Amino acid sequence: MSRPRPPLTGWAFLAPYAIAVALLVAVPALLNVGYAFTDHTGLTRDPQFTGLANVRRLFDDRFLLDSLEASLFHVALAVPVRFLAAVGLGLLLAAPRPGGRWFRTAVYLPTVIPDVALAVLFLWVLNPLYGPLNQFLGLFGHAGYNWLADPTTARIGVVLMLAFPIGEGFIVVLAARRLLDGRLYQAAALEGCGPFGQLRRLTLPLLAPVLVLLAVRDIILTLQVNFVPAYVLTDGRPANATLYLPVYIFDQVFEFSGFAYGSLVTILLMLITAVIITGLLIAVRRWRVLR
Repeated sequence: MSRPRPPLTGWAFLAPYAIAVALLVAVPALLNVGYAFTDHTGLTRDPQFTGLANVRRLFDDRFLLDSLEASLFHVALAVPVRFLAAVGLGLLLAAPRPGGRWFRTAVYLPTVIPDVALAVLFLWVLNPLYGPLNQFLGLFGHAGYNWLADPTTARIGVVLMLAFPIGEGFIVVLAARRLLDGRLYQAAALEGCGPFGQLRRLTLPLLAPVLVLLAVRDIILTLQVNFVPAYVLTDGRPANATLYLPVYIFDQVFEFSGFAYGSLVTILLMLITAVIITGLLIAVRRWRVLR
């Protein structure tokens, strides 16, 4: 009679994920660091070690400065818009209300639309001649904008597109708000605390860990996953206003065969993301948001 198998430990459950992370994340990241100090083009020629040549090029690259400015401006504008939209709609639609299911579906629906399809749709929305956005502005006597031809409005146009696929953050806030104990709100109402007081003193403090996590996630997404809207809508133009770092990396690697230099810019993108997130976490700790 065979002996019963021992129960699987935690490490046994985590082993497949650890192997996947090593093969799909750790190994490519190490190769990326190695290629950054070579002259690799991504083609057939074997890469040769060049030391700090790519680093020196990094400091002299004017287009990289334009890309950094565009990316940081994009984060400063897009992250608050997406975060406030997801949190506001999640809290607003958490309570049962007539038609609430349809409103929640409408908020989540743009998230399931492929990025390319949504970007092509926004090419029509932002069209200066017959786009619905300029048509709407015309109702108020405004002539509208040539959205994708002006640097400032092009950046705003990309942010407008990214303000719609917020379904993941919306669902997280919606679920977290519904898990809060309703007796706390009943007690607060008995103490004379109104809706805005409950929001400030109960809801936001209790949801603070979730909100910080969503803010960190949105910073990463906004910095590193903005390639499709910028590439389809503007291709980095006009005047490099939407030449975000992922677009610049793509251009260097695939258009100019600068695989090694693109690897170095990728490392720079990772470092910038880490610095911004670290600054956010330090501010959260200093302001005692998490208690």
